Amino acid sequence: MNLLNNRLDDSPPPFKVEYKQANAIDLLARHLADRLRMRPSHQEIVILCIGTDRSTGDALGPLVGTKLQSLHTDRYHVYGTLESPVHAMNLVDQIDNITRLHQDPLIIAIDACLGQFSNVGSINVIDGPLKPGAGVKKELPAVGTFHITGIVNVGGFMEYFVLQNTRLHIVMQMAEVIASAIHDSALYLSWDNVTLGGMAHEG
Repeated sequence: MNLLNNRLDDSPPPFKVEYKQANAIDLLARHLADRLRMRPSHQEIVILCIGTDRSTGDALGPLVGTKLQSLHTDRYHVYGTLESPVHAMNLVDQIDNITRLHQDPLIIAIDACLGQFSNVGSINVIDGPLKPGAGVKKELPAVGTFHITGIVNVGGFMEYFVLQNTRLHIVMQMAEVIASAIHDSALYLSWDNVTLGGMAHEG
């Protein structure tokens, strides 16, 4: 299995939504469901939430993972929580662990990022692997079938300081939108399965 390039065929175009938008969860959930419908039926869904709770801005991934884990669903596997974060020091080991435990999974990589002021608060879904740590000049392996990023603050100068001084409220609100949308996307697939008489792919 190649975790660096297991992309979906004919994936949807990039998606973007502002976390404050009233229907952000539903829009994101439907987009994710569209992507998940394209996967082969045998593929497990792995949610890889990257980041650390030692930096407010970089806690987006672990917050999403913790929220998803609390939902106790068997439709996807979650790696990276506040209790057991996946970060620069253990990312390679976690990728090896996923390779060992899951055969050819669909991996959704999630991470915080920095961007332009006008884009702060945007949640983006992009095809292909995530390159963690790029915003803070770290060389880490790329991972993911597609990835979700939340722009938590402005980039371009003193990135570590900016991440550490990002407002927790923004990060928590974005994490809530992402986690709820992932969970709801699995429900859409479940409803598809009922509607189509068991012929849709299940997570």
